[in-house]
Amino acid sequence: MEVLAEQRQQMIMEMFSDSKVVKLKDICQQTKCSASSARRDLQILEEQGSLVRIHGGAKAKHDLQREMDMTGKSTQNVSAKDRIAQLAAAKITDEDVIFLDAGTSTLAVVRYLRPEQHLTVVTNGVIHASQLADQGIRTLLVGGMLKNTTKAIIGTKTVRDLQRYRFNKVFLGTNGVHDEYGLTTPDPEEAAVKQAALGQAEEVFVLADGSKFDAVSFVKIADLEQVTLITTDIPRVVFDKYSRQTNILEV
Repeated sequence: MEVLAEQRQQMIMEMFSDSKVVKLKDICQQTKCSASSARRDLQILEEQGSLVRIHGGAKAKHDLQREMDMTGKSTQNVSAKDRIAQLAAAKITDEDVIFLDAGTSTLAVVRYLRPEQHLTVVTNGVIHASQLADQGIRTLLVGGMLKNTTKAIIGTKTVRDLQRYRFNKVFLGTNGVHDEYGLTTPDPEEAAVKQAALGQAEEVFVLADGSKFDAVSFVKIADLEQVTLITTDIPRVVFDKYSRQTNILEV
């Protein structure tokens, strides 16, 4: 029996209760419609503000673009972030030049850095720079515009500053880790900063607790193959799926 367009669209929205990302092929299979009909449904739902189309499917709009401020993020998954930070810090060797992305996952790394390591730390995080200076660690804060919510320095000047440097290791946070859509974040300008740092690195580590897996946000940062993931508390089936594409260090 043919499913009416309104029914299909309701079925599509119900699919989001089981998955954070709905793929076009799954819509066609579940609603028994053609790809062109599914695309029209997604266009209508996007115009209604219910979702945002992405390559090969769609993601709920509010999840794609929503971003907590630093206060809100700092209360989430604190224990997991701390364990991830300890493993990340263990990857740093004496006299390394590193980049610490703005964000609470990378901020947790700061407390494990020591002056006697003789590090040079470049960051676009204002809070990061302050804490690093308090610990007596050589710190460079890149220039640019301050984003009030995340206390990150962003913009074209930030990207230009980063392109002047070379890093032994880069540590990034992310809002989403997905086996098809890669690493994503809500803000295009923060994504540009992460991409600039990644392009100047010998090694790139992405710090992501279990809540970030199978999630997709608005702007792509990089493919999984470009980084090493440091994580904890992920099910074995998730570990196995993502380890096919990238190196995973699990606490």
